[in-house]
Amino acid sequence: MKDLLLASYRAAVAAADPRQILAAHLPDRQALQAFGRVVVVGAGKAGGSMAAAFEAHWQACGLPMSALQGLVITRYGHALPTVSLEVIEAGHPVPDAAGELAALRILELASGLTAQDLLVVLVSGGGSSLLSLPVPAVPMSDLKAVTQALLASGAPIQEMNIVRKHLSRIQGGRLAQASSARVLSLVISDVPGDALSAIASGPTVPDPSTYADALEVLQRWEVDAPASVLRHLQAGVAGQVDETPKPADPLFARCDTRLIATASQSLAAGAQVLRQAGIQTLVLGDAIAGEARDVAQVIAAIVREADARGAVSLGLGQRPLAIISGGECTVTLRTTKVMSGSAGPRGGRCSEFLLALTRELDGVAGAWALAADTDGIDGSQDNAGAVMTPDTLARARALGLNARRLLDVNDSWGFFQALGDLVITGPTLTNVNDYRVVLLA
Repeated sequence: MKDLLLASYRAAVAAADPRQILAAHLPDRQALQAFGRVVVVGAGKAGGSMAAAFEAHWQACGLPMSALQGLVITRYGHALPTVSLEVIEAGHPVPDAAGELAALRILELASGLTAQDLLVVLVSGGGSSLLSLPVPAVPMSDLKAVTQALLASGAPIQEMNIVRKHLSRIQGGRLAQASSARVLSLVISDVPGDALSAIASGPTVPDPSTYADALEVLQRWEVDAPASVLRHLQAGVAGQVDETPKPADPLFARCDTRLIATASQSLAAGAQVLRQAGIQTLVLGDAIAGEARDVAQVIAAIVREADARGAVSLGLGQRPLAIISGGECTVTLRTTKVMSGSAGPRGGRCSEFLLALTRELDGVAGAWALAADTDGIDGSQDNAGAVMTPDTLARARALGLNARRLLDVNDSWGFFQALGDLVITGPTLTNVNDYRVVLLA
């Protein structure tokens, strides 16, 4: 069963691999040759693989590599070898100077193009941090501070990105605004619901949010923002700073945005593996978000319903059956206290979800589960996620592990690492958010 869960996860990741899917969305040789210049830029955890895939398509079209130029930013450890396109590694989830300098170069590249040129923008999850170019009034140190505070607050990614767009010279549609070229954006979504303006903070799409919305996010999540951030947002509310370009802006008439990979496609691919193995599968959806331990309670309630009343209550037949969900949970750090046997907080939203689920499903026979981030990195450590087996809690007790106490200090990594149940893949070079599956054998 563990191997089957891992196979379904690998299929979900493969469905979003740029090296497999990007070429189908690119212009052909004749269309590419119609432009004066073709410049490729981008940012995200999939940036390196998207850049490599674009180069492969360019070469397949028989076009000279010397005619191709561009710069893509990805997370440290996520680059792939390229020939003409430069790939820069930078900080994620907290931005750094490497990302700032690379984002400035991208803005300069885009600004130098004309109406006869094509700007290809490769967008994927993680781009909000990687493509960080703060407005002059906000130093990078303050952007880092507010980003860290937002991450710790438990704010959902869509709301975090409302703030970041209004502190940026390049996000919230400003990259497209800065260029006169035709713009083709190829997007891999890591955002529940696939809102284009939220993915990498929407550098080439309209931004429906406002400065007032950004201030409201900070207030709602009780974020203690630096003074420079508050002054800039307040100046925007007062009309002293230009808003981000809105949906009615005519500039977007020259922008073509294509969503090439989504969480729903990956969930379907994972479900297909399970169905081929004779397991009935229910996909709950790709936008299940919220506090990780709260989502675990909801999923556990559904599983317990199936266990107590039979799978027919879910519109399925008898066991075995699997329940799949996606989306992006959040983790609010409850304490910085370190207890005996823990160096917490360690882990991420997937392993925290799974540890909470393990406790919730105590007593449910034959329950297996996997929760892993499709980018291969779950939070602060080196694992993609973890696996739960029917005897997880029994093995934990034998080792003296207290699941409740480890959850209290957000040390889900320590729990599953001690059991040998971490899922470690290394960077997958794509990202369509969390993949969660519970299997009743």
